[in-house]
Amino acid sequence: MNSPKVVSVETEESPSLLLAFANGERRRFDVSPYWDKGIFRELRDPVYFRRVKAVSGYIAWPHDQDFSWDTLYLESIPVDNPSPTQPLA
Repeated sequence: MNSPKVVSVETEESPSLLLAFANGERRRFDVSPYWDKGIFRELRDPVYFRRVKAVSGYIAWPHDQDFSWDTLYLESIPVDNPSPTQPLA
């Protein structure tokens, strides 16, 4: 199974990210299991954490921390999709 690519990312209360995937799903990804692993320690800084961007189907921060769309999809949990008239948070 090929996981869908990320089309957008929003930060929530650290360490949570709200991801929108190419298949229309919205899922929540918890970054905290990675916080004690090398390069990911910098993500503990809330200001830096909010600098995340969706890039070519995955997400990345300015200092080369990134997560593949497979990891993001497989390790995230589904969230309710908003109605068409409800704005995204």
